[in-house]
Amino acid sequence: MYCKSLSAAILTLGLATAACASSFVATTDTLLGAVAATAEASSDATSSLRDSKVVRAARDDAASFVASGGVLRGARLEAALVHLRSRVPELANVGDLQLAEAILSR
Repeated sequence: MYCKSLSAAILTLGLATAACASSFVATTDTLLGAVAATAEASSDATSSLRDSKVVRAARDDAASFVASGGVLRGARLEAALVHLRSRVPELANVGDLQLAEAILSR
C-alpha cells in the first residue's frame, strides 16, 4: 500500500513539474516574440530614417540616455524621439529607451 501511494505521489509530482516547465517555456517564448517584434519594428523604422539629420544628431544624447538607464535626457534625443514617432505612428507605444538603443544601433 505504501509503495502505491509513493508511486502515485512521484507520478503526480512529475506531471506537475512537466506542466510548470511547459507553461514557463510557452510564456517565455511569447514574451521574447513580442520583444523581438517590437525591436524589429523600431529597427525598421529607424533604418528608414537613419539619414535624418535629427536622428544622426541625437546619437550622443542617445548614448548618454542608454548609459544612464534613462536618467540623462538631452534635447537632441527628445527632438529625435518626437521626429521618429511623428514619421512612424507604430512607434507610439515603443519606449524611449528602446528607441534610443535603436538610434545607437544605426
